Amino acid sequence: MPEFDSYLMVDWSAANTPKRGADSIWLGLTARRRSGYVLSVLENPPTRAAATERIIELASNALKRGRRMLIGFDFPFGFPTGTAQRLGYRGLAWRNLWQTLEDEISDHADNRNNRFDVAESLNLRLTDEAFPFWGLPREETRSHLLRRGRRPHGPADLPERRLCDSLVPSTQPVWKLAGAGSVGGQTLTGIPRVWQIRKAPQLAFDCHIWPFETGLHFDPRPAIIIAEVYPSLVTPRILTGRPKDAGQVAAIGRRYAELDTEGMLASLFEGDPTLCPNIRHGVETEEAWILGVRDRNIL
Repeated sequence: MPEFDSYLMVDWSAANTPKRGADSIWLGLTARRRSGYVLSVLENPPTRAAATERIIELASNALKRGRRMLIGFDFPFGFPTGTAQRLGYRGLAWRNLWQTLEDEISDHADNRNNRFDVAESLNLRLTDEAFPFWGLPREETRSHLLRRGRRPHGPADLPERRLCDSLVPSTQPVWKLAGAGSVGGQTLTGIPRVWQIRKAPQLAFDCHIWPFETGLHFDPRPAIIIAEVYPSLVTPRILTGRPKDAGQVAAIGRRYAELDTEGMLASLFEGDPTLCPNIRHGVETEEAWILGVRDRNIL
């Protein structure tokens, strides 16, 4: 039997103003039906606040019907191993980092946010220089955050990429805040929203974040599992009148549904089973993983 009844994929955006169309937020819900898979929801909320409320609503509706849902977000859930230690944190690395972003990111209902302020503050705390976060709008100048031209990562620095990113060359580093593939901005604005979803009263007792709360394996207990995904692992669907972003959430949701039907999805929650214990621990506590990446053998 498949593990999930529906697959809600989210293409995120760090836009500063409400936005629709290309390079904005898209939600694609692939639902399992007796006749096969159906793209039952394809929506383009203009703001992160609206998207968050809609995701909570869709997940809550699934719970009320006794159905299990996989929710995938297309930005990193973690940072390279050692980031929390450099910030002086002790204890569970991912929770400390997520708490920092929840406390420091201001993300208003109209999409105004302070992600560049937070990134500059983190640079000060991590290195006291304009590193490792980088990327700014053209009109801005900051002392501890460069638009471009930041120095290379050296042996004593935090890694430029997480392990799972190094296995997928087309991914961008989590430190990149502006320009094409600026996943850093999506991460800074996205993690607090994922945590808001996770803690929503309607979901809190039936929702876990993979792999931080489940470990690198499939956990059958929570009805809702939230995971990091990378839609570019599959070819986008062509949806007439819709941008590539819409086709990507439709395609990756359908692919997970197909793998689930074939009995292969649950094994993907193991990440890469060849990981040694120390690296595995880093993934489970700080770096996270992209669902479907396995030592270059991917979806």
